[in-house]
Amino acid sequence: IKKRAGMLDKFVSVSVIIPCYCCVETIDRAVSSVMDQTVLPVELLLVDDASSDNGRTITRLHELKMRYANKTHIEIISLKTNGGPSVARNTGWDVATQPYIAFLDADDAWHPRKLEIQYNWMKTHPDVVLVGHLCVWARSHDHNPQLPAEWKAWKVSPLKLLLSNRFQTPSAMLYRNLPFRFIPDKRHCEDYFLWLQIVLRGYSAWRLELPLAYFYKAPFGVDGLSKNLWKMEKGEMDSYWRLHLQGLMNKPVLFIVTVYSLLKYTRRIIIKLSLFRFVWVI
Repeated sequence: IKKRAGMLDKFVSVSVIIPCYCCVETIDRAVSSVMDQTVLPVELLLVDDASSDNGRTITRLHELKMRYANKTHIEIISLKTNGGPSVARNTGWDVATQPYIAFLDADDAWHPRKLEIQYNWMKTHPDVVLVGHLCVWARSHDHNPQLPAEWKAWKVSPLKLLLSNRFQTPSAMLYRNLPFRFIPDKRHCEDYFLWLQIVLRGYSAWRLELPLAYFYKAPFGVDGLSKNLWKMEKGEMDSYWRLHLQGLMNKPVLFIVTVYSLLKYTRRIIIKLSLFRFVWVI
């Protein structure tokens, strides 16, 4: 993108990647949250994962590209076959041109200061290759609360990450040249597995305690809740097993984190059943 004199400070060296699949109802909100940033990314990559909605999604992507043509460079990548979010994100990652990458899902959104804060923090901490932040559940796109003047940042150790995924995908910003990618054949916890690979191989990852991204659906999903929870649980255990096969986790640790993961899953099922019973009584 051509930058006029005096406008350089409005752009940051970030490639934003949004995987898109039949997302015509939500993609406007996601893209507008990128375009409303206090500092803009140099490029936005919209990867259409072979949407099966008779061209509605790809048409909307081209409309958005035209709408924001004067703000930043937007590139639309169309995949021939549906490969899932891992393939879509990897495709965008491979063609990204900027030293930093930020991920956003088509049904989520960012706080207007997300890129400003996260990018500047990474620039002043060049040894940190992965940075995440808080994500909160919002009921409307207008949910952009005032951020606190003071906030904490803390290092995510291997133990903390093994016990719980500290990086939701819409919160992650990382170095483009990292020697990792999302596993193409994983459809659940593919992001968690990537973060674990990075941290367990000795790279530095931190989290900012700021709510800079928003979900618009309840935690653990809405429809088919129990089924989705079990798929996520199997994806988490699969991640642990793959790490063990790579020599990044010994058998005692594998056993401990698997048991802990199953306990977390059981707790979520109990909470889900309690909520269902509460709603049914009402």
